[in-house]
Amino acid sequence: MSETVNLSFSKLSAAPKGVLIVLTDETLAFGPGTQKVLKAADAALTRAFDAERFKGKAFTCVDVLAPAGLQAPRLIVVSTGKTSELKSADWVKLGGIIAGRIPASAEEASILLELPGGPIAAEDAAELALGLRLRSYAFDRYKTRKKDEPARESLDIHLLAGDEAAARKAWAAREAVADGVVLARDLVNEPANVLDPPEFARRVQERLSTVGVEIEVLDEDALARLGMRALLAVGQGSIKESRVVVMRWNGGKKGEAPLAFIGKGVTFDTGGISIKPAAGMEDMKGDMGGAACVTGTLYALAARKAKVNAVGVIGLVENMPDGAAQRPGDIVTSMSGQTIEIINTDAEGRLVLADVLWYANETFKPKLMVDFATLTGAILVALGQEYAGLFSNDDGLAGALFAAGDTSGEKVWRMPLAPAYDKMIDSKFADMKNTGGRFGGSITAAQFLQRYVGETPWAHVDIAGTAMSSPSTDTNRSWGSGWGVRFLNQFVADNHEG
Repeated sequence: MSETVNLSFSKLSAAPKGVLIVLTDETLAFGPGTQKVLKAADAALTRAFDAERFKGKAFTCVDVLAPAGLQAPRLIVVSTGKTSELKSADWVKLGGIIAGRIPASAEEASILLELPGGPIAAEDAAELALGLRLRSYAFDRYKTRKKDEPARESLDIHLLAGDEAAARKAWAAREAVADGVVLARDLVNEPANVLDPPEFARRVQERLSTVGVEIEVLDEDALARLGMRALLAVGQGSIKESRVVVMRWNGGKKGEAPLAFIGKGVTFDTGGISIKPAAGMEDMKGDMGGAACVTGTLYALAARKAKVNAVGVIGLVENMPDGAAQRPGDIVTSMSGQTIEIINTDAEGRLVLADVLWYANETFKPKLMVDFATLTGAILVALGQEYAGLFSNDDGLAGALFAAGDTSGEKVWRMPLAPAYDKMIDSKFADMKNTGGRFGGSITAAQFLQRYVGETPWAHVDIAGTAMSSPSTDTNRSWGSGWGVRFLNQFVADNHEG
């Protein structure tokens, strides 16, 4: 099982324990407290800097084993580079880099949170701690270890801060966000034979109720009564029943309209009758990354007691090619009353979102709606795995989301919506068809969703390239990234909390 990483804040003057980690900048100088600790190791440090040709470039490190004059078994010097240029996301990255340098054999480490100018700010210390926590995540619950394999059960990291109380307070909010990211990663990483729609709903209810989120689970009978026939059509080929889960966090003013976050939760996507190629199909256990993001976000908002009213609605289905599955050429009627011709059963996520978006808009009358979905492979062709695709009917909302991405480091890039693209999903036999063909695939998918949001400010975030199987980063070595939790939390904190 994964080790336990314990983070604790102490005064900068406290005696460091275990592996010693100190900060410097492009001047290669140290803060006054750090200088006192390192005084006996000056000669060893000078030799190490010369040997490594260490110039203090941002995010570079020097390791000194058993440094002469220190009791620490290892000394790690990490540079921030030009500290004045660091943004909050850079401090998170720095924490991830530090976590990656702590040796697997170490059970204890201390980080002196001080630079030549003095102790780093409490907010920066908390961001660094967030990076430590995120990088330390591993999903290995299904691995077994041989008895002769030594395994560290826990790692204690002591963060020695200038203002201990302020750093602890700042970390409390970041810790809630970290827990939300970890929850999202766990959900994305789970195999589909474990995490089917009913089990996903059960876990949401079990986990989020502990932080005060109100949960409502709609089963197939309830969905049929509501008229969610587009969503139900996706899951009709599976023996696993579909679900919609509604999560409500009421942390804002009583009666104030909520923010609505909607997530696609296809717990496994074979493509249905329009079956996918076998190669890589195992990755489709992660086709519920949007639902995982919304779940993790609602957890984070509630756990940090965010002063906002928010509702999360996720549609949970499994898309299988059973004899009862929907066929290309079928026409289904969505909850809105609009009819949809099924051209390709692998364009299923937009059918789920269509009903859930309509339901959220009609039921909660939200201020705005943002949906998250691993919706199209086409977004990978357009943006790779560095940015998520952002589509919106509202420039103000799009701008706020773009800024949140820039601050959090989970970046988005705005893509176009236009009537010419909308015409591509017109159908000869129904109000629309569920795919507009190969060209502009991400855009026509967004145009499809736009038909279910009315005049409500809305944004669609296509996270097919960022939620799963994304490149390793300084803060994530997991297949499931938990992408979007930090992004949405930043958006809420910057724009919707007084």
